[in-house]
Amino acid sequence: MPQPDLKEGITYWETQPATYDGVLGGFGTGSLPRVDALGSRLFLLSLLPELSKVDSALKPLKSEPSTRRVRALDVGAGVGRVTADALLHLIDDVLLLEPVTAFIQEALARARSPDPALKNWRGLSDNLTSVTFVQGALQNFDPAHPLSDPSVKLLDRIGYSPESPTADLESGFDVVWCQWCLGHLNDEQLAAFLQRSYAALRTLGRSLIVVKENVCTNTIDGQPKLVFDEEDSSFTRSDLAWKRVFRQAGLKLVKEKTQEGLPEGLYEVKMYALR
Repeated sequence: MPQPDLKEGITYWETQPATYDGVLGGFGTGSLPRVDALGSRLFLLSLLPELSKVDSALKPLKSEPSTRRVRALDVGAGVGRVTADALLHLIDDVLLLEPVTAFIQEALARARSPDPALKNWRGLSDNLTSVTFVQGALQNFDPAHPLSDPSVKLLDRIGYSPESPTADLESGFDVVWCQWCLGHLNDEQLAAFLQRSYAALRTLGRSLIVVKENVCTNTIDGQPKLVFDEEDSSFTRSDLAWKRVFRQAGLKLVKEKTQEGLPEGLYEVKMYALR
């Protein structure tokens, strides 16, 4: 079977518009972005209810105020949709990683001048939250040392900043969020990236890696299955194929959930929480 090729994948995405519609395959103007973001936030809150910013049934009645800022990594982040619409509603500081120049430049532009009507990029203009923009690919990216690979470039930090904008760059993450990008890694690359992500988690037993990806069916006889897409040089994995790689990486699956409410005709989308 063919294997994902980084250059071919980037070449494909460089032909797509730097918009929600472009990164979501034509589904960016309907209900999908809002449904997806809400599902992501609820999934994260079900695992880390203390992240809730408002009083709700999800928030612990007696939660000790934390003086440590909550950090997340958003990989393969495109134009910043997940960071803007999901993570910044719950997270203080996000490091956003994206390899395609047009996409990360669009994300930067949106973060620098948020549209008030959209109510996203929450907290940036008040310096309550922050987003650090890093351009690079997953294949050699080390979450524990984000700038260790020469091909990875720090572009900017918007919003809150410690005394030095890079002071917390290697302080690890409470959440590593991976959505609609891991198909560009083969199994060996994916297991290695997940292991590097685990090494960057701040609190073992509490911090999380979340994988949210398309899922195809297993084989007829119930075995893991990979489907290769020649157009963007990526894999779609079946549920068992994802779980096989999680085991190879030595990670524990703590929760899984299917994203509901997406348009018909798409692959099933599942969320996996790993520690």
